[in-house]
Amino acid sequence: MRRLYNRGRRMRVARPITLDSEQRPLLEQQSRARSLPARQVERARIVLRAADGLQDKDIAAELGITPEKAARWRNRFLDGGFAALQKDAPRPGRPHTVPAAKVRQIVDKTTQEKPDPATHWSTRTMAAAVGVSEATVRRISWIKPRRESRTTLRLLRVETWRPPRK
Repeated sequence: MRRLYNRGRRMRVARPITLDSEQRPLLEQQSRARSLPARQVERARIVLRAADGLQDKDIAAELGITPEKAARWRNRFLDGGFAALQKDAPRPGRPHTVPAAKVRQIVDKTTQEKPDPATHWSTRTMAAAVGVSEATVRRISWIKPRRESRTTLRLLRVETWRPPRK
């Protein structure tokens, strides 16, 4: 990072971005896109302004963001290219307690098999068949499937018998 001097004090100057002839049109297209998520459009605008030679504080004032955010996306682009603009950094959180293979097994069993004496799996019978708690099956059954698959998880949540209405 270059250092300039302003009234005897050192100033930090952001690393410059140089775009090639393929990158600039792609970023300009992304910055005008209406179908992309707003955060991707904003990131493309930040990188374009940085490539035009603006400093982070100027980019922040122009786009209505913080200088730290402008610096963050400038550095991520310099370090990782376009791929870094597409994806957010991982965030902290509680680790998964149920392995992905077990979730996949429950989803596959729910959507592709039927229990022997019934038409649908209940949370209790599925939990017993797979070896997890009923609460775990209930949590997994609330997961929204991806739009491409168009399958739904149908588990009977109540296993108690009720007499038919008259």
